[in-house]
Amino acid sequence: MARTSWTEQPRVVAIRRRAPVLNAAVRAINRYTRHRTGRNAALVSHYGFLSVFPLLLVFTTVLGFLLDDNPTLQEQIIDSVLSHIPIIGPELAKDPESLTGSVPVLVFGLLTALWASLKAFNVLQTALDDIYDLPFDERPNVIVVRGRSLLGILIVGGGQIAAAVLAGILGVSGVEWYHRLWLFTGSVLMNTAVLAGTYHFLCSLRPRWRRIAPGAIVGGLLFSALQVVGTTLVTRAITRASPIYGTFATVIGLITWLGLHSMILLLGAELNAVLPLRPYDEPDAAPRPT
Repeated sequence: MARTSWTEQPRVVAIRRRAPVLNAAVRAINRYTRHRTGRNAALVSHYGFLSVFPLLLVFTTVLGFLLDDNPTLQEQIIDSVLSHIPIIGPELAKDPESLTGSVPVLVFGLLTALWASLKAFNVLQTALDDIYDLPFDERPNVIVVRGRSLLGILIVGGGQIAAAVLAGILGVSGVEWYHRLWLFTGSVLMNTAVLAGTYHFLCSLRPRWRRIAPGAIVGGLLFSALQVVGTTLVTRAITRASPIYGTFATVIGLITWLGLHSMILLLGAELNAVLPLRPYDEPDAAPRPT
Protein backbone atom coordinates (compact mmCIF):
# COMPACT_ATOMS: atom_id res chain seq x y z
CA MET A 1 0.00 0.00 0.00
CA ALA A 2 1.38 3.38 -1.00
CA ARG A 3 2.25 5.67 1.85
CA THR A 4 0.39 8.97 1.92
CA SER A 5 2.50 12.09 2.07
CA TRP A 6 2.17 14.24 5.17
CA THR A 7 0.96 17.08 2.95
CA GLU A 8 -2.08 14.95 2.06
CA GLN A 9 -3.09 14.17 5.64
CA PRO A 10 -6.67 15.32 6.44
CA ARG A 11 -5.59 18.00 8.93
CA VAL A 12 -2.95 19.37 6.58
CA VAL A 13 -5.40 19.32 3.68
CA ALA A 14 -7.90 21.31 5.75
CA ILE A 15 -5.26 23.96 6.46
CA ARG A 16 -4.28 24.07 2.80
CA ARG A 17 -7.88 24.64 1.78
CA ARG A 18 -8.10 27.68 4.06
CA ALA A 19 -4.70 29.13 3.10
CA PRO A 20 -4.31 29.45 -0.69
CA VAL A 21 -0.82 30.97 -0.43
CA LEU A 22 0.43 28.12 1.76
CA ASN A 23 -1.26 25.60 -0.51
CA ALA A 24 0.50 27.04 -3.58
CA ALA A 25 3.87 26.87 -1.81
CA VAL A 26 3.29 23.25 -0.73
CA ARG A 27 2.23 22.29 -4.23
CA ALA A 28 5.28 23.92 -5.79
CA ILE A 29 7.60 22.07 -3.40
CA ASN A 30 5.80 18.74 -3.99
CA ARG A 31 6.07 19.15 -7.75
CA TYR A 32 9.71 20.18 -7.37
CA THR A 33 10.36 16.79 -5.79
CA ARG A 34 8.17 14.82 -8.19
CA HIS A 35 9.81 16.28 -11.29
CA ARG A 36 13.30 15.74 -9.84
CA THR A 37 13.87 19.41 -10.43
CA GLY A 38 16.75 19.38 -7.97
CA ARG A 39 18.69 17.12 -10.34
CA ASN A 40 18.14 19.55 -13.21
CA ALA A 41 19.18 22.46 -10.98
CA ALA A 42 22.40 20.61 -10.14
CA LEU A 43 23.16 20.08 -13.83
CA VAL A 44 22.52 23.75 -14.62
CA SER A 45 24.86 24.83 -11.81
CA HIS A 46 27.51 22.33 -12.98
CA TYR A 47 27.64 23.71 -16.50
CA GLY A 48 27.33 27.23 -15.12
CA PHE A 49 30.43 26.62 -13.03
CA LEU A 50 32.36 25.53 -16.14
CA SER A 51 31.42 28.77 -17.90
CA VAL A 52 32.24 31.24 -15.08
CA PHE A 53 35.94 31.83 -15.74
CA PRO A 54 35.72 31.87 -19.58
CA LEU A 55 32.81 34.33 -19.40
CA LEU A 56 34.75 36.60 -17.04
CA LEU A 57 37.71 36.49 -19.41
CA VAL A 58 35.56 37.44 -22.39
CA PHE A 59 33.67 40.10 -20.40
CA THR A 60 36.77 41.93 -19.16
CA THR A 61 38.46 41.79 -22.57
CA VAL A 62 35.45 43.15 -24.46
CA LEU A 63 34.87 45.79 -21.79
CA GLY A 64 38.48 46.89 -22.19
CA PHE A 65 37.86 47.58 -25.88
CA LEU A 66 34.54 49.37 -25.35
CA LEU A 67 35.65 51.58 -22.45
CA ASP A 68 39.27 52.08 -23.39
CA ASP A 69 38.92 55.86 -23.00
CA ASN A 70 37.13 55.62 -19.63
CA PRO A 71 39.22 53.42 -17.31
CA THR A 72 37.40 54.66 -14.20
CA LEU A 73 34.02 53.39 -15.36
CA GLN A 74 35.64 50.22 -16.67
CA GLU A 75 37.17 49.47 -13.27
CA GLN A 76 33.92 50.32 -11.49
CA ILE A 77 31.88 47.92 -13.64
CA ILE A 78 34.41 45.09 -13.26
CA ASP A 79 34.47 45.55 -9.48
CA SER A 80 30.66 45.54 -9.41
CA VAL A 81 30.47 42.27 -11.35
CA LEU A 82 33.14 40.56 -9.27
CA SER A 83 31.51 41.69 -6.02
CA HIS A 84 28.48 39.53 -6.88
CA ILE A 85 30.60 36.39 -7.27
CA PRO A 86 31.43 34.80 -3.92
CA ILE A 87 34.85 33.44 -2.99
CA ILE A 88 36.69 34.15 -6.23
CA GLY A 89 35.23 37.61 -6.78
CA PRO A 90 37.18 39.47 -4.06
CA GLU A 91 40.41 37.75 -5.08
CA LEU A 92 39.97 38.58 -8.76
CA ALA A 93 39.05 42.17 -7.86
CA LYS A 94 42.50 42.57 -6.29
CA ASP A 95 44.16 41.60 -9.57
CA PRO A 96 41.73 42.09 -12.49
CA GLU A 97 44.66 41.90 -14.92
CA SER A 98 44.70 38.13 -14.28
CA LEU A 99 41.52 37.89 -16.35
CA THR A 100 43.10 39.34 -19.48
CA GLY A 101 44.74 37.22 -22.13
CA SER A 102 45.89 36.93 -25.72
CA VAL A 103 43.63 36.49 -28.73
CA PRO A 104 43.96 32.66 -28.76
CA VAL A 105 43.10 32.54 -25.06
CA LEU A 106 40.11 34.81 -25.68
CA VAL A 107 38.86 32.58 -28.52
CA PHE A 108 39.30 29.45 -26.40
CA GLY A 109 37.50 31.09 -23.50
CA LEU A 110 34.65 32.18 -25.73
CA LEU A 111 34.21 28.69 -27.22
CA THR A 112 34.36 27.04 -23.79
CA ALA A 113 31.86 29.48 -22.33
CA LEU A 114 29.55 28.98 -25.32
CA TRP A 115 29.68 25.19 -25.02
CA ALA A 116 29.03 25.18 -21.27
CA SER A 117 26.31 27.82 -21.53
CA LEU A 118 24.52 25.90 -24.30
CA LYS A 119 24.59 22.77 -22.15
CA ALA A 120 23.18 24.68 -19.17
CA PHE A 121 20.32 26.19 -21.16
CA ASN A 122 19.55 22.85 -22.82
CA VAL A 123 19.05 21.34 -19.37
CA LEU A 124 17.02 24.37 -18.33
CA GLN A 125 14.64 23.95 -21.27
CA THR A 126 14.16 20.28 -20.39
CA ALA A 127 13.44 21.22 -16.78
CA LEU A 128 10.83 23.83 -17.77
CA ASP A 129 9.08 21.37 -20.09
CA ASP A 130 9.11 18.76 -17.32
CA ILE A 131 7.52 21.26 -14.95
CA TYR A 132 4.56 21.69 -17.31
CA ASP A 133 4.40 17.90 -17.96
CA LEU A 134 4.88 18.39 -21.68
CA PRO A 135 4.96 15.01 -23.53
CA PHE A 136 8.26 14.20 -25.21
CA ASP A 137 6.69 13.93 -28.66
CA GLU A 138 5.48 17.54 -28.35
CA ARG A 139 8.90 18.96 -27.50
CA PRO A 140 11.04 20.78 -30.10
CA ASN A 141 13.84 19.19 -32.08
CA VAL A 142 17.55 19.64 -31.43
CA ILE A 143 17.93 22.61 -33.78
CA VAL A 144 15.13 24.56 -32.09
CA VAL A 145 16.54 23.70 -28.65
CA ARG A 146 19.98 25.02 -29.62
CA GLY A 147 18.44 28.19 -31.01
CA ARG A 148 16.50 28.79 -27.80
CA SER A 149 19.66 28.16 -25.80
CA LEU A 150 21.39 30.94 -27.72
CA LEU A 151 18.40 33.18 -27.02
CA GLY A 152 18.65 32.30 -23.33
CA ILE A 153 22.33 33.25 -23.32
CA LEU A 154 21.44 36.63 -24.81
CA ILE A 155 18.63 37.21 -22.28
CA VAL A 156 20.61 36.25 -19.18
CA GLY A 157 23.91 37.68 -20.40
CA GLY A 158 22.31 40.94 -21.50
CA GLY A 159 20.51 41.27 -18.19
CA GLN A 160 23.68 40.71 -16.19
CA ILE A 161 25.64 43.20 -18.29
CA ALA A 162 22.87 45.78 -17.88
CA ALA A 163 22.84 45.20 -14.13
CA ALA A 164 26.62 45.61 -14.01
CA VAL A 165 26.48 48.86 -15.98
CA LEU A 166 23.71 50.14 -13.70
CA ALA A 167 25.76 49.29 -10.64
CA GLY A 168 28.79 51.00 -12.11
CA ILE A 169 26.91 54.21 -12.92
CA LEU A 170 25.33 54.36 -9.47
CA GLY A 171 28.70 53.77 -7.87
CA VAL A 172 30.32 56.62 -9.78
CA SER A 173 27.49 59.04 -9.01
CA GLY A 174 28.49 59.11 -5.34
CA VAL A 175 25.08 58.96 -3.66
CA GLU A 176 25.08 57.79 -0.06
CA TRP A 177 22.40 55.95 1.92
CA TYR A 178 19.88 55.69 -0.91
CA HIS A 179 22.59 54.47 -3.27
CA ARG A 180 22.13 50.90 -2.00
CA LEU A 181 18.35 51.25 -2.14
CA TRP A 182 18.40 52.27 -5.80
CA LEU A 183 20.96 49.58 -6.57
CA PHE A 184 18.86 46.87 -4.89
CA THR A 185 15.68 48.08 -6.61
CA GLY A 186 17.39 48.06 -9.99
CA SER A 187 18.77 44.60 -9.26
CA VAL A 188 15.30 43.27 -8.40
CA LEU A 189 13.77 44.73 -11.56
CA MET A 190 16.57 43.40 -13.74
CA ASN A 191 16.46 39.93 -12.21
CA THR A 192 12.67 39.86 -12.54
CA ALA A 193 12.88 40.78 -16.22
CA VAL A 194 15.54 38.13 -16.86
CA LEU A 195 13.48 35.42 -15.13
CA ALA A 196 10.31 36.45 -16.98
CA GLY A 197 12.11 36.23 -20.31
CA THR A 198 13.56 32.86 -19.35
CA TYR A 199 10.17 31.43 -18.36
CA HIS A 200 8.48 32.74 -21.49
CA PHE A 201 10.99 32.04 -24.25
CA LEU A 202 12.65 28.82 -23.02
CA CYS A 203 9.47 26.91 -22.20
CA SER A 204 8.03 25.13 -25.26
CA LEU A 205 4.47 26.08 -24.24
CA ARG A 206 5.26 29.82 -24.22
CA PRO A 207 3.10 30.76 -21.19
CA ARG A 208 1.64 34.25 -21.15
CA TRP A 209 3.44 37.02 -19.32
CA ARG A 210 0.72 37.36 -16.68
CA ARG A 211 1.06 33.65 -15.90
CA ILE A 212 4.78 33.88 -15.26
CA ALA A 213 4.80 37.20 -13.40
CA PRO A 214 4.39 35.72 -9.86
CA GLY A 215 7.35 33.35 -10.14
CA ALA A 216 9.48 36.00 -11.83
CA ILE A 217 8.78 38.57 -9.10
CA VAL A 218 9.41 36.14 -6.24
CA GLY A 219 12.52 34.83 -7.97
CA GLY A 220 13.78 38.34 -8.67
CA LEU A 221 13.51 39.25 -4.99
CA LEU A 222 15.23 36.03 -3.90
CA PHE A 223 17.97 36.46 -6.51
CA SER A 224 18.75 39.96 -5.27
CA ALA A 225 18.64 38.85 -1.63
CA LEU A 226 20.96 35.96 -2.42
CA GLN A 227 23.41 38.31 -4.12
CA VAL A 228 23.45 40.53 -1.03
CA VAL A 229 23.26 38.00 1.82
CA GLY A 230 24.24 34.68 0.27
CA THR A 231 27.52 35.96 -1.12
CA THR A 232 28.63 37.16 2.31
CA LEU A 233 27.59 33.96 4.10
CA VAL A 234 29.28 31.64 1.61
CA THR A 235 32.46 33.71 1.57
CA ARG A 236 32.69 33.72 5.38
CA ALA A 237 32.15 29.98 5.53
CA ILE A 238 34.93 29.36 3.03
CA THR A 239 37.42 31.71 4.71
CA ARG A 240 37.05 29.73 7.94
CA ALA A 241 38.03 26.48 6.21
CA SER A 242 41.51 25.10 6.84
CA PRO A 243 44.16 25.64 4.15
CA ILE A 244 44.15 21.91 3.34
CA TYR A 245 40.49 21.99 2.37
CA GLY A 246 40.51 25.55 1.07
CA THR A 247 40.60 24.63 -2.62
CA PHE A 248 37.84 22.05 -2.30
CA ALA A 249 35.76 24.42 -0.20
CA THR A 250 36.13 27.12 -2.84
CA VAL A 251 34.86 24.85 -5.61
CA ILE A 252 32.01 23.49 -3.50
CA GLY A 253 31.06 26.96 -2.30
CA LEU A 254 30.88 28.41 -5.81
CA ILE A 255 28.87 25.44 -7.12
CA THR A 256 26.53 25.79 -4.13
CA TRP A 257 26.06 29.50 -4.87
CA LEU A 258 25.22 28.72 -8.50
CA GLY A 259 22.98 25.85 -7.41
CA LEU A 260 20.91 28.13 -5.19
CA HIS A 261 20.26 30.40 -8.18
CA SER A 262 19.18 27.41 -10.26
CA MET A 263 16.87 26.16 -7.51
CA ILE A 264 15.23 29.57 -7.14
CA LEU A 265 14.72 29.84 -10.89
CA LEU A 266 13.06 26.43 -11.18
CA LEU A 267 11.01 26.85 -7.99
CA GLY A 268 9.61 30.04 -9.51
CA ALA A 269 8.59 28.05 -12.58
CA GLU A 270 6.90 25.42 -10.37
CA LEU A 271 5.02 28.23 -8.62
CA ASN A 272 3.82 29.60 -11.96
CA ALA A 273 2.59 26.14 -12.92
CA VAL A 274 0.43 25.61 -9.82
CA LEU A 275 -1.12 29.06 -9.41
CA PRO A 276 -3.77 28.65 -12.17
CA LEU A 277 -5.17 25.61 -10.34
CA ARG A 278 -8.14 25.82 -8.01
CA PRO A 279 -7.46 26.48 -4.30
CA TYR A 280 -7.27 22.73 -3.71
CA ASP A 281 -7.84 19.92 -6.17
CA GLU A 282 -6.16 16.68 -7.17
CA PRO A 283 -4.05 15.66 -8.91
CA ASP A 284 -1.40 18.40 -8.85
CA ALA A 285 -0.95 18.45 -12.61
CA ALA A 286 0.01 21.72 -14.21
CA PRO A 287 -2.58 23.08 -16.66
CA ARG A 288 -1.50 24.09 -20.12
CA PRO A 289 -0.79 27.85 -20.06
CA THR A 290 -3.17 29.98 -22.10
